[in-house]
This record gives sequence, structure tokens and C-alpha cells, in this order.
Amino acid sequence: MTDHRVALVTGGSRGVGRGVATALGAAGWTVYLTGRGSTDPDDPLGRVAADITAAGGRAHAVTCDHVDDDQVAEVFARIRTDESRLDLLVNNVWAAPRGFGGFSDTFWQRPISDWDTLIEVGLRSHYVASVHAAQTMVPQGSGLLVNISSFGSRGHLHSVLYGMSKTALDKMSFDMGHELTGTGVTAISLWLGLIRTELLLSLGMDEFAGFSLERAEDPTFVGRVIDALAADPELGTHNGATLVSAELGAGYGLTNDNGSRPDSHREAFGGGGLFPPEG
Repeated sequence: MTDHRVALVTGGSRGVGRGVATALGAAGWTVYLTGRGSTDPDDPLGRVAADITAAGGRAHAVTCDHVDDDQVAEVFARIRTDESRLDLLVNNVWAAPRGFGGFSDTFWQRPISDWDTLIEVGLRSHYVASVHAAQTMVPQGSGLLVNISSFGSRGHLHSVLYGMSKTALDKMSFDMGHELTGTGVTAISLWLGLIRTELLLSLGMDEFAGFSLERAEDPTFVGRVIDALAADPELGTHNGATLVSAELGAGYGLTNDNGSRPDSHREAFGGGGLFPPEG
């Protein structure tokens, strides 16, 4: 892989996206990150790029509403113009449904408009970005598409629409991997465990939904896992697979910022996996 590695992280202003972008910047990637906010350094999106740059990395914040296909196309056109390549797409953008408060209501109690965020943003936007990324990666003969998913594919988590969107991402990655075979481009779905976001830590809890915060994943840990996966000479063997971030991290010898090793939640959700199908 070239020393000039270019990544795009969608939904990069906070949480997982912020951690992934920060870790990739520290690892030497040129990072583009999107969000709906301003790119001013005083606003969350711009602040992430400014922090990466201040730490010696290279980052570019780009305002983009991922439900607007024209805006998405403009992001990729800019990357092609400025960098002439794209090596990594991390599809992370997500939007909470209206009145989100922990998904405590059943599906028949929720407005049908929940579809507009959990499916339109949480699924369709990943497909649209992947189409644009592949149009650059396939001609260059290399690249990695990462779809941020969760154990909600394996068991009930949060809501019906949340589970639908995550399971669809896993199947999407599998089928994209099939069609990318022989191109040098790899598509995977990445199941994250409980993430120690600033919001979650601010609540002062020791556990969330039965999982220990002490053994949860730092957002930057996820970024280091993706960096290691992109550099793995065996990357192509994972094409189309659904992988677990905590398990990949353990295999690569990675830890959280404090040196702890996050737990995999695979067994808590019934064990096994989804893709590729066991047989």
C-alpha cells in the first residue's frame, strides 16, 4: 500500500466517528470526515479535524448531509480531485429517531417516520457512499469498505428498525464482497461492542445494558482496529465477512487507551456469526 493513504469517515464529528478519525490521523492517514455541522474549529466537526492537525496529522472536515445524494457525490469528487485516490471508507453516519430515549417503546408505539433515520441514514447512506468509493477503489485496484454494524444483527437490540438496518448492512457487505472479488477491494461489516463515548461516560454508570463500561471499547480503539485491518496482508481473506472489533483487536494485540482489552459480546448474543454463512 502506498504511504499516501486516504480515508473517509462519515459521521465523524462525535462518538465512534470521532474516535476512528482521530486514530487514523495518528496512524498517518489523510482523513476526510463528514457531518452536517460547520467545519469551523469551534464546532464539533471542525474541531475534530483541527485536533488531528494540531497533533501532527492531516484532516479535512467536510459538511455533508448524507441523505442528499448530490452532497455525497461532491465529497467524493473533492477527494478524487485533491488526493487522486481513496483507500478506506468507514461508513459510520447514523441519526437517532425523533424522540430517541433509549428505544424503550415497541415498534407499534413508534412513529413510522423512524424509518427515515434508521433506514434512510443508517442503511441507504452507507450504500450510496460505498457506490462512490468503489468507483474510485476498483480502478486503482485496492481499498477497504467498512460498514459499522453491531450485535443487533444477531439478537434484539434497541428496536425492530435498528436490527433491520444492521442486519441489512451485514448482508450488503457480504454481497458487495462477492461482486468485488478479484478487484483488490475488500468490503466488511464490523460489529462493535459497547462504546465508551463521552456521552455514555458522562452518565456515571458502571455498566450499560448489562455490559461493563470498564471492559467496553474506546472509540479510538475501533479506529486502531480498522487501521490494523487495512494494513493486514491477509485482508482479502475477510472480503464479505462480518467481523467483531474486540476480537480483531485482540488478534492484533491492540488495547484501549488505558491498556485494557475490550470484551467481545458474541456469546451474549447467542454465539456464532452471520456472514459468511457457516456450512
